[in-house]
Amino acid sequence: MFSTHDAPVLVVGGAGKSARRVASRLDSLGVPVRAVSRTTAIPFDWSDPSTWDAALDGITAAYLSYAPDLAFPGAADQIADLARRLADHRIERVVLLSGRGEAGARAAELSLLDAVPTARVVSCSFFVQNFTEGVFAYDVQAGELTIPVPTDVPEPFVDLEDVADVAVAALRDDTYAGEVLELTGPEAMTFGEACASVGAALGHPVSLRAISVEEFVASVVAAGEPAEVAYGLAELFAEVLDGRNVATTATIARVLGRPSTSMSAAAQRDVAQLAH
Repeated sequence: MFSTHDAPVLVVGGAGKSARRVASRLDSLGVPVRAVSRTTAIPFDWSDPSTWDAALDGITAAYLSYAPDLAFPGAADQIADLARRLADHRIERVVLLSGRGEAGARAAELSLLDAVPTARVVSCSFFVQNFTEGVFAYDVQAGELTIPVPTDVPEPFVDLEDVADVAVAALRDDTYAGEVLELTGPEAMTFGEACASVGAALGHPVSLRAISVEEFVASVVAAGEPAEVAYGLAELFAEVLDGRNVATTATIARVLGRPSTSMSAAAQRDVAQLAH
């Protein structure tokens, strides 16, 4: 367990969706936090290893969230490089947020665990918050989500509040050293069903329209993102939305002692919070 007198916990991802939730929880426990990104006073840039050592200096543990996704080319190599730095700094309490069912993410997990055998991996796929505050949120608010996904493959969408609770528990408790904690929501649903669930929370219908990869890339580029990010996301959708992640797990209940949060409950809570 941490004490309030420990050295800081490094939280990579700054104000990102998972990182800010983890940082907030640690702060509420009285644990010092060093939240870093490319723009913080002590910067951390995944593409610039010269920034890593200063960020690692003097920390006691680390939470790692990678952007844009561990499935992208080069991500596993960067995780392997950072894992060696973590080992050199003798940092043994490490939690990596990883992607469920992603070959690239699994390679990153193995690289981390090879260098830091006591590290923990929190593995999950699509978040409820992708619909309420993330990459799909604008379309969802407008009433139609347009993405290149199959309409008939269910996904057990997981609540980021649950993910953050598990990540903090894993950081604080050596029971989970060396484990891959695979997280899901309590039920699998299609993207269309997920849209309907969020629409019920918003108070207006939200539909799904499956589009081609070319249409998706054009829309993402028009929104100001690089084409390689758009193609990478499309490839990720094709990889993991083939039925491999349909099964749910009881990991959240095992770690937290309570059931995982449903899509409906998480969406209702998030929409209510946004309204205030």
